[in-house]
Amino acid sequence: MQYYIYILASKKNGTLYIGVTSDLIKRIYEHKNDLVEGFTRKYTIHNLVYFEATESIESAITREKQLKKWNRAWKTNLIEKSNSAWNDLYTDLL
Repeated sequence: MQYYIYILASKKNGTLYIGVTSDLIKRIYEHKNDLVEGFTRKYTIHNLVYFEATESIESAITREKQLKKWNRAWKTNLIEKSNSAWNDLYTDLL
């Protein structure tokens, strides 16, 4: 089974949210449709701008914690290395 670390953004250079899931399509759908209570709903954070896969939940959680500790510039650089336009990658997954 694969696990995913993902970054959502409200807009280019907007508010970011970092999460972990075993079902990326389902989880992003939940965020996009405001089915998830909390931060992403409150701040309208719906665009999938980055994700990576790991083989274990432990490594996914470790990576999530690592990314959450990074400063904003590092997170922005990570996103822009693979998605310079900050496109919503969700539709590419469907």
